[in-house]
Amino acid sequence: MFRKFALICTCLCAVFALPQSAAKTKYRIATILAVAPHDSNDNVSSALTYDVSVRVGNTVYVVLYTPPLGMESAKYAAGAEVVVLVGEKTITYNDISGNSIEVPILRRKTIAAAGVR
Repeated sequence: MFRKFALICTCLCAVFALPQSAAKTKYRIATILAVAPHDSNDNVSSALTYDVSVRVGNTVYVVLYTPPLGMESAKYAAGAEVVVLVGEKTITYNDISGNSIEVPILRRKTIAAAGVR
């Protein structure tokens, strides 16, 4: 009886562990390096957007950020650290309310690791 119970428990643990290992996400600390108004060729869009440069590890990403209406806090964000999830074409972060926000990556550049000789 004990062996059957132990076998069932082992199987259940394996079943619950599979989704966690398959969907393993790696959030990382990013430092906001610079914020600049986005140069848009089309004057149709009246929304203010920013090119935000963030460093994650030894890579600098430039993302296109559109703040919520009436907010201009991005202009003052240089030097701040945020927790991000880097995808293939987007970076995801959580805002102050805990909402997950995804921004497109415009370009990326690998930089030399600091302090390595």
